Amino acid sequence: MQLTPGKLLGMRRMADKNGLFKMVAADQRPPIKDPIATKLSLPEAPWSEVARFKMEIVRQLQGPSSAVLLDPHYGIPAAFDVLGGSKGLVVTLEDSVFKEINGERFSANIDAWSVSKIKRLGGDAVKVLAWYRPDASPENIAFQKEYVKRIGDECARFDIPFLLELLLYPFASEVATSRGYVEMKAKASDQVLASVDEFARAEYGVDMFKLESPVNADAIDGSTNIQALFDEMGRLAGRPWVMLSAGAGKESFREILVHAFKAGASGFLAGRAIWQDAFAAYPDWKQVVEGLADGGLGYFEEISKLADATAHPWHRHSCYGPDGAVFHPADESFRFGYDDV
Repeated sequence: MQLTPGKLLGMRRMADKNGLFKMVAADQRPPIKDPIATKLSLPEAPWSEVARFKMEIVRQLQGPSSAVLLDPHYGIPAAFDVLGGSKGLVVTLEDSVFKEINGERFSANIDAWSVSKIKRLGGDAVKVLAWYRPDASPENIAFQKEYVKRIGDECARFDIPFLLELLLYPFASEVATSRGYVEMKAKASDQVLASVDEFARAEYGVDMFKLESPVNADAIDGSTNIQALFDEMGRLAGRPWVMLSAGAGKESFREILVHAFKAGASGFLAGRAIWQDAFAAYPDWKQVVEGLADGGLGYFEEISKLADATAHPWHRHSCYGPDGAVFHPADESFRFGYDDV
């Protein structure tokens, strides 16, 4: 793989000086909106309350982070002014509201939002969550593949990194409801791996993966069998990848990271494992802020130290060859081959 200049710079800006990704996710919508609405006994969470929490996530947790993930609904307008200039900015493109037909999920972009807008506002990467089941209907599989490919093409056009998050989901026949934003219970490891294998193909233009554990968080036992699954996931990814927390608890996510870093992951992009405990104190804003600044920050620093010790620098990934990820061509021919959009 050879990164174009914009993608190379974006990847560098998301990582710390050692090439490790220590990224906090504050782009969640239903996992923040729904609890706020419930606790306030309202049909819809007030924009100001959701925005305030996202702003506090950035304010309290950005210190040790290399980058922050924000959405354009709440995160960008609420936290842009408090985000440090040295921090990478990853921006969400996909809508949290997806179409569901016969229990299958069909992804869509946020309305009035695009790759070009993310690039224009100064984003360092485009993040997309794609719900995917290898055993879904041919119509669903074709739709999701085309959706991801279209975004990959747009990211190539605007020369910005494409960060793809893949998540399995349960069919309606498997659970009472299929509209969750938590780790799928009883997920099949082979489906996780098959999804990674599919979207690692060059035609999708993925620069980095944000991946879920190949086994449920409560099944992580430190065994060689579990490690083998993580190793295979890293092999199939074939490019830099980070772990997501998918609502896992602090200890469970830490154990997931141990396996992931051994398998070649270059860091993490996590939200609820870091800030969920503090959020539980809502609507007591004093306790929320103290929880973020204490337990949330402490946990972030803990897993960051784990990354320092065992994660793999992204720019040294074998996909870039023996020289790693470097500017190319580093000579006077550069401007002639760097085409306008």
